[in-house]
Amino acid sequence: MQGVLGAFHEIDGAVHAIEDLGKHRFKDITVYTPTPRHEFEDVLARGPSKVRVFSLIFGLAGVTFGYWIAVWMSDYWPIVVGGKAIATWVPYTIFGFEVMVLVGGLATVYAMFGLAGLPRLTTTVGYDPRFSGGDYGVWVETTSDRADEAMELLRRHGAREVRSER
Repeated sequence: MQGVLGAFHEIDGAVHAIEDLGKHRFKDITVYTPTPRHEFEDVLARGPSKVRVFSLIFGLAGVTFGYWIAVWMSDYWPIVVGGKAIATWVPYTIFGFEVMVLVGGLATVYAMFGLAGLPRLTTTVGYDPRFSGGDYGVWVETTSDRADEAMELLRRHGAREVRSER
């Protein structure tokens, strides 16, 4: 992976650099910050998270499984109470809800970690320890023929240091 790294001391310069990089069609941009900042979320515009799709699909699968397993058990081991139907949906709603919460919750946690690429056992390309101490880093993945253009854009917006990395 080849790209350009810019180190900024001011958040405004980093935000404006990301905006300008987006206008020049640089797509794969990674930002390193000491703390989460909404300014970067607004300018990167990543779109809604796909975690909620996992929660919905696995929650529906869980409630379906919860009802199915309760009906299956009551057919194999029936408890006849006053001639009523053996498999009814009302008493199985509690079990269906509990399995929905269990399976949906586990899928949500898995999706949060999986889609975020966690755990990262190695540091990512472009990371510098000073980005945990107060500076902001902007990593732009680019080809070698567009690296000079990206470096110039980062310098124009006040990057204290700009370097090309592999």
